[in-house]
Amino acid sequence: MSEVNSPTRVGGWTRFVTARPRFALLAALVITALAVFAGSGVADRMGSGGWEAPDAESAYTTEVLEREFPASQPNLLLLIDSGSASVDDPAVAAEAARLTELLGAEDGITGVGSYWQAKTPALRSEDGHEAIIAARIEGDEKTAGEILDRTAPAFQGEHGPVEVSVGGPVAVQHEMQTIIEEDLLRAELIALPVTLVLLVMVFGSAIAALLPLGVGIVAILGTNAVLRGITEFTDVSVFAQNLTTALGLGLAIDYALFIVRRFREELASGADPRTAVGATLRTAGRTVLFSALTVAVSLAAMLVFPQYFLRSFAYAGIAVVLLAAAAALILLPAALMLLGPRVNSLDLRRLLRRGTRKPQPAVEPHGLEGSEGSGKGWGRLAALVMRRAPLFAGVTTAGLVLLGLPFLGVKFGTADDRQLPATAESRVVQEHIREGFPGSPGGGLELLASGGATPAQYAALRSDIAELPGVLRVDGPVTSGTYAYFSVLPEGEMVGEEAQQLVRELRAVHAPFGTSVTGTAAVLVDSKDAIADRLPWAVGIIVVVTLLLVFLLTGSVLIPLQAVVLNALSLTAMFGAVVWVFQDGNLSGLLSFTSTGDIETTLPVLMFCVAFGLSMDYGVFLISRIKEEYDRSGDHEHAVTFGLRHTGGLITAAAVILAVVMVAIGTSRVTNTKMLGLGIALAVLMDAMVVRSLLVPSVMKLMGRATWWAPAPLRAFHRRFGVSEGESAPTSPPGGVPSPADRESLPAPSLETAAEAEAGGISESGEKRDKIGSGA
Repeated sequence: MSEVNSPTRVGGWTRFVTARPRFALLAALVITALAVFAGSGVADRMGSGGWEAPDAESAYTTEVLEREFPASQPNLLLLIDSGSASVDDPAVAAEAARLTELLGAEDGITGVGSYWQAKTPALRSEDGHEAIIAARIEGDEKTAGEILDRTAPAFQGEHGPVEVSVGGPVAVQHEMQTIIEEDLLRAELIALPVTLVLLVMVFGSAIAALLPLGVGIVAILGTNAVLRGITEFTDVSVFAQNLTTALGLGLAIDYALFIVRRFREELASGADPRTAVGATLRTAGRTVLFSALTVAVSLAAMLVFPQYFLRSFAYAGIAVVLLAAAAALILLPAALMLLGPRVNSLDLRRLLRRGTRKPQPAVEPHGLEGSEGSGKGWGRLAALVMRRAPLFAGVTTAGLVLLGLPFLGVKFGTADDRQLPATAESRVVQEHIREGFPGSPGGGLELLASGGATPAQYAALRSDIAELPGVLRVDGPVTSGTYAYFSVLPEGEMVGEEAQQLVRELRAVHAPFGTSVTGTAAVLVDSKDAIADRLPWAVGIIVVVTLLLVFLLTGSVLIPLQAVVLNALSLTAMFGAVVWVFQDGNLSGLLSFTSTGDIETTLPVLMFCVAFGLSMDYGVFLISRIKEEYDRSGDHEHAVTFGLRHTGGLITAAAVILAVVMVAIGTSRVTNTKMLGLGIALAVLMDAMVVRSLLVPSVMKLMGRATWWAPAPLRAFHRRFGVSEGESAPTSPPGGVPSPADRESLPAPSLETAAEAEAGGISESGEKRDKIGSGA
C-alpha cells in the first residue's frame, strides 16, 4: 500500500466502521453468541498427543504392529496390588483371572494379557506383590478416551484380595487432557480480574478498561469456534487452548491499549468522535494491523512441521491473532464512536485524587500507560542510554548472552507421565512400573520384519540384534502371516542417548527382508530428525517475512536486520531459564513439578515462534513511532527519544498484562504448560523492559543516521509499496523541515536540545506539543 493512496483507503475504512456502529456491535454480539454455540465442547474433540512425526518410520511400524499384533502395543495397564500376599497366591490369581476375562469382554478392547496367563517375568514386580494386566484400546484418542471413561470405573478400587489402579499411555493422555481443561478454567478466573485491575490502573476509566477485555473475549470465543471446525478435518492438540486464552487476552489488550489511548488523545485535542476514530485508525490502527501480520507469520511457521502438536498452535495462533486484530479494528472503533467522550467515564482513580488541590485535566493518562511524568521519565532514560550507548549496548548484550548459556546443555526428550502431578493415578501406576518391574514393560523397542522369512533367517536376525552394544535382552520372533516382530530391551534409560543410538544401529542391521523399528526411543529419534529437517524452513520463513514487513514499515535496510537480531537476543533468557529450571530441576520444589532431565523436543520450537512473534509485536509499536517522528522532524536521536517516551510506558503496560496472563497459564499442574506459560512471560518482560528500553535506543544511537539507509532501488520500492503510520509527510512542509532526501546533508540538533524540547512540551518547529503526547 503506498503512502499516497493510504489516506483514501483509511478514510474509506473509517466510513465503513463508523457508518452504522450500532448495527456493527449488534452483528458482533450475534456472531459471538453463535461462536459460543459452535465452539462448545471443543476440548472434548482435541487430543493430548501429537509429539510424534506421522510420516516417520516409527509411526508406520506402530501402525502395522497395532493391526497385526495388538498385544504388542498395550496402551491400557491395570496394576494389580495384592497387598501383603504374593501375586502367585491362589486367591489373588483367581481374582486376577476374573478381571482379565471381564476386561477382554469389553467392546473396543483387544490384545488382553496378564502375568497369570504366561507367568511373564516382565509383568511381575520384583517384590512379588504387584503384577499387570495389559490390553489395547482401539481407535483414535477421542474414541479411546470414551472407552476408558466407560471401562475404568468398573475396575478401579478394591476387588476381593486385590486393589486395582488404571494406567498406561491412554490413561496418561486422558488424565492430562482433563487436568489441562481444569487448569485452563482456573487460569482464566485468575487472569481476568487481575487484568481488569491492571487496565483500570492504565486507563483510570472503568469504561475504557472494559473495552480491551471485550475484544479479548470475542477473540477467544471466535477462535474456539474455528478450532472446533478444524477438528472435523484434522487432529488438534488440547494444549492449543492455552495459547488461545493467552494470546486472545494478551494481544487483544495490546491492540486495544494502543487504539483506545490514541482515541482519548484525539478527543483531548478537540476532535469529534468520528474524526478521532479516523485519526486513530490512520495511525494506531495501521500499526495494529502490521503487528498482527508479523505475529501471525511467526506462528504460521509451525505449519511446516509434521507433528500435529505444533501445527495445532499455528491453527489457534493465526485464528486468535487475526480475530483480535479484526475486533480491535472493527468492533472497537464502533464502540468508541458510540461512547465518544464517555469513554473516560467511571474514573475509579478519582477516589485516590480526592483532596488534591491541584486541578486535573479532562483526560489524564496516569499509571502504567504513560502519564506526562512517566513520559518524561522514559525520555530521560532514552537520553541516558544514548549518552552511554556503547556501555549499555555491550553490557546488555553480554548479560542476555550469559543468561542464555544454560541452553547449550539442553537435552531433548519425550513427554511422559511425569508431566502430571505426583498424585495423578496414571502417573502413580507408571512410576510403580518404572521403579518396581524388571525391564520397564512397554518401554522397549520393537523391530518389525515384513515380507516373510524362514525360521533360520529369523534366528540369524535375532543373533545379530543380540550382539549389538546396549542390548539387554531380545524376545521373539512373534509371527503373523508375512510379518514378525522382535522385542528388544535396551540397557539403561528407555529414552536415553544409549537407547537412541541403539535405534540407529537396529535400523542399520542388514536382513534379506524389510525391517523397521519403533518404540519410545525410536519415536524420539524420528521426532528430533523431523524437527531438525524442517527447522531451517521455519526460521527462514520467519526471518524473511519479518525482514520484508519491517522494511515496508520503515524503508530501511538496517532496521529489519536489527529487529531480527535483537528479537533473538530477547529470547536468550527464556531458553536459558527453561534448561536451568525445568531440565536441571532448579526451583522444582517451589514450582511443583518433577524434572525428567530433558526438555520435550517440540517445546523450544513452539516457544521460539510464539515469543519471537510477541517481541515483534512490541518492536513494531516502538519502531513505527520512531519512524513517524523521524519523518516529521528529520532528527534521528530526537526521534528515538520521542518514540521511547511515547511508547515505553504503554509497551511496559502491555507486557505486564500479557505476562500476568502467561503466569496464570503457568500455574498449570502439567509441566509442559507450566514451562510454556512461565517461559513466555519471562521472554515478554525481558523484551519490553530490557531490549526495547535499553538495547534498541543504544543500538540506534550507535548506528546513527545510517539506521535509515537504503539503496536507491529499495527506496523507490518503499515509496511505492511501503506502509507507515500517519499521513505522508510533505516534501517541503511549513516551518522549514527538510525533505527526507535532504536531511543527510544537514546537522542534527543535539540530543540535549531535543530532550529539553521534549521536557518543555515544545517541538523543534516551535509548535506546542499535546500535554499527553501523541501515542501509538
